[in-house]
Amino acid sequence: MSLNLPLPDSIQNFINEQVAIKGYNSAAEYILHLIRQEQARTARVESLLLAGLDSGNSLEITDDWWEQKRAQLVQKFDQQQQ
Repeated sequence: MSLNLPLPDSIQNFINEQVAIKGYNSAAEYILHLIRQEQARTARVESLLLAGLDSGNSLEITDDWWEQKRAQLVQKFDQQQQ
């Protein structure tokens, strides 16, 4: 598949600089590298989210829960200030 993207000059210049600085053979190679990095990052985030879901008992987060957490943090902060 081929993809043709019109880019502003500033972005094209940035890509060309990155290709030269980082030793890529072409802009296409650099952009493909960025896309593969994003795919890997997305897969890692999904994996971490699934691991989190499987990590233990679920907890319902309610307004009361948040208020209790806020109160605990305020109390802890106040104790540290004394």
